[in-house]
Amino acid sequence: MTTTKLDLTGLKCPLPALKTRKALKSVKPGDLLEVHCTDPLSVIDIPNLIRETGDKVEISERTDERIVFLIEKANSRIEKPNA
Repeated sequence: MTTTKLDLTGLKCPLPALKTRKALKSVKPGDLLEVHCTDPLSVIDIPNLIRETGDKVEISERTDERIVFLIEKANSRIEKPNA
């Protein structure tokens, strides 16, 4: 299991969510993405993004200075073609 760190401190909404979505594309299933943010809206935006992608997220740290999310990339689902 590999952990990729993404420093998004100083960025304001919607950039943290957009950059997290982009970074998740390069993370392999089962690996982790550790995202560091300072935007207070990221506690809403990033969990909403992860609900859309089907991955797992936890806020591993939240202080006045920063929020750290630990996101586990879910296994890709193979869609069956319509018969």
